[in-house]
Amino acid sequence: MIIRIYQVLVYIVFCTLQRVAPWKYYRLNSPYFNEQRGIFSKLDTDQLIPDQWRLQQFMDIGDTQPSHYPVFVKPEWGQNSFGIQRADNIEQLKTIRANRKSSSDNYLIQHAAPGTREFEIFIIPSARDTDRPAVISVTETVNVSDDSYPINGIYNQDTRYVDLTPHLSREHIAQLWQHIDNIGEFRLSRVGVRASSIDAMINGEFHIIEINLLYPMPLMLLADNQSWREKHRFSIRAMWHLAAITKTIPNSQPRKSIFFKKLKLAHQLKLSNKMRPHNERA
Repeated sequence: MIIRIYQVLVYIVFCTLQRVAPWKYYRLNSPYFNEQRGIFSKLDTDQLIPDQWRLQQFMDIGDTQPSHYPVFVKPEWGQNSFGIQRADNIEQLKTIRANRKSSSDNYLIQHAAPGTREFEIFIIPSARDTDRPAVISVTETVNVSDDSYPINGIYNQDTRYVDLTPHLSREHIAQLWQHIDNIGEFRLSRVGVRASSIDAMINGEFHIIEINLLYPMPLMLLADNQSWREKHRFSIRAMWHLAAITKTIPNSQPRKSIFFKKLKLAHQLKLSNKMRPHNERA
């Protein structure tokens, strides 16, 4: 929480210096906001993912059953892995559905991704050169439990983060950018992928498990292998470029009521889900 507050303050300062309104932050990715449903729909962004990287997922409506297990049941509007549960068989899926406090058609079922390692790629594009990113960081999400398909996130005590960016060459970074640049035209994003190795990820042999477009905190700020000094330097650089990319939002871009709709849905999510440890099964 302290890291988030710090980043917000730095962003506001840099927006002031660059003469851009900081509240325009909510317009960074607003073209991808589904105003009718009031969410950044995971199904909408799923359609932007090339077939070779896309996982099979569908809206959890009625008694539609997955073709195989394990699967993850996730709120379509959720963040930070909150509300996600895993089902390893049909009985566990039935239990998850039965334990919902209220009926809703805003849950997805996503098949588990192949690959043994999980990575988060945080990107801020350049405000001047669309052919390269201004900021990119690659963080490996490591789970210290023996669970093969953990639900990683900031609420899972078994989750650890390792910043890989200093160990990647410029060529590696360029390759990753070429891959991610094929998915939408986001002004800010964090893309979660699963692959068998770092080399496989760089070569485009991965599956995308999540695209975060609203509050995508760079997970290198939680990495155990980075000092506070390095995290501070990264925050300064990232927030400067974020303010710069905010300034590129055209006045003609349609305005959408994102903040209050997301606030309302976040409250509904907490009411409709029981708080469980993230590695607890149904």
